[in-house]
Amino acid sequence: MFAKLRLVPKKRYWDYFILVARFLLAFTFIKYGYSKLVDGQFGVSSSDLQVPLKDLPLFKVMWFLFDHEPLKTTVGILQIITGILLLFESTAILGVVFFIPIAANIVLMDLSFMDAGMGQAFARRFIFYFILCFLILWNDRDRIKIIWNAMIKKISIKRKFPIFLYLLLPLFAIILEILPGIPYAVYYYITNPERISESFKIIQNLF
Repeated sequence: MFAKLRLVPKKRYWDYFILVARFLLAFTFIKYGYSKLVDGQFGVSSSDLQVPLKDLPLFKVMWFLFDHEPLKTTVGILQIITGILLLFESTAILGVVFFIPIAANIVLMDLSFMDAGMGQAFARRFIFYFILCFLILWNDRDRIKIIWNAMIKKISIKRKFPIFLYLLLPLFAIILEILPGIPYAVYYYITNPERISESFKIIQNLF
């Protein structure tokens, strides 16, 4: 067996290392996601619920809050999807793109709410995972260049619109923010006509 291994090109060893790294990251997130959906990773004991909030460790407060839906299920599903994407070479880049922000949030929460020792231990563990993510992306750097070039346009100082339209951007942004609420407001006043007269009275009182 060792004789056969010596015949394997060195690049194949690197490719196998990347495969192992992808599998480790995938297994970690699928395990985390599954535990949230099935094993109840979040939550606290009934005895903890009897303790005043100010006396509970921050970690248990976080664990209690994260046990609520749809947060718990959403995070679990996202982690499982990320793990599945990492398993396949064709979707590994997308898996890393999902993995990094989710893992970064985990590290921030652990450092914020765990005791110093545990928080730092998790941070060191996930720093290693981030290094593996970088190596996976580096291994696929040719495809990364294609994606980057497709996403990032060349810098140009030529304006697409007249300058006054750029000055009006804040105004149109406010209008765009308000637009989705108009149908809801109309529906609310149609279903609650008594509110219309009350609103007019308030406006009259203002003047």
